[in-house]
Amino acid sequence: MADIKFEGVKRMFRHGGQEFVALQDINLHVNDREFVAIVGPSGCGKTTCMRMAAGLEHPSAGRVTVAGIEVTGPGPDRAVVFQQFALFPWKTVWANIEFGLRSLSLPEAERRSRIEHYIELMGLKGYEQAFPHQLSGGMQQRVAIARAYVLNPKVLLMDEPFGALDAQTRVVMQEELVRLARQHPRTVLFITHAVEEAVYLADRIVVMSRRPGTIREVIDIKSIREADRWDQHQRIEDVMDLPSFVHLRTRVWKLLRDQQGGDTH
Repeated sequence: MADIKFEGVKRMFRHGGQEFVALQDINLHVNDREFVAIVGPSGCGKTTCMRMAAGLEHPSAGRVTVAGIEVTGPGPDRAVVFQQFALFPWKTVWANIEFGLRSLSLPEAERRSRIEHYIELMGLKGYEQAFPHQLSGGMQQRVAIARAYVLNPKVLLMDEPFGALDAQTRVVMQEELVRLARQHPRTVLFITHAVEEAVYLADRIVVMSRRPGTIREVIDIKSIREADRWDQHQRIEDVMDLPSFVHLRTRVWKLLRDQQGGDTH
């Protein structure tokens, strides 16, 4: 069991000698092995939610738990993938993926087996000894995702992981993540500005209001996806043409459009 709970979470920041409320009364339960995407206007606190689940920030009030245990800092049960690939430029693909495993004190044979599995799964075969600067942006993000999955975390936290990619590469990576999420399900909290990405990837979408960020609505995607058998379509453009997808996309956009005109940064 690896659920995430936000219970009465409030987050305040100080800026220019004044305090402001970034998040207010956040109550959210991400179920075990559920893929939840958070969307909302800039500055609404999406990334702050992810950082609190990762243990990189702490609530001003309320609490965040993973598997029933209050989050007080980073831990091996949670892996984070950022928008900027955050790879070690002086390490090879193999060494980047292996880095976190060394802290787990695993036997060498087990480390090698895991790395080989995810190199194969993420289409990195033949690039084991390449350095990040020799790879495209999409390939670098594949390495970052492999590095997260190889740790076998209970929870995967992703902060706009495809935001820095060009449109075509982004689509390819979205399809890869869907495939990976079906083969190796994890509890995923996914932050994005892209509505279509959220509808395509998530089981549920959390739509947040502008600052102070609150949860405006939670939309169930999974039941509609399963009823209309989205997974039988191999390409994202085929799914995007389905009436149910168009309806959900429009619903999320309308909720976000109502938030326009607020303070963003």
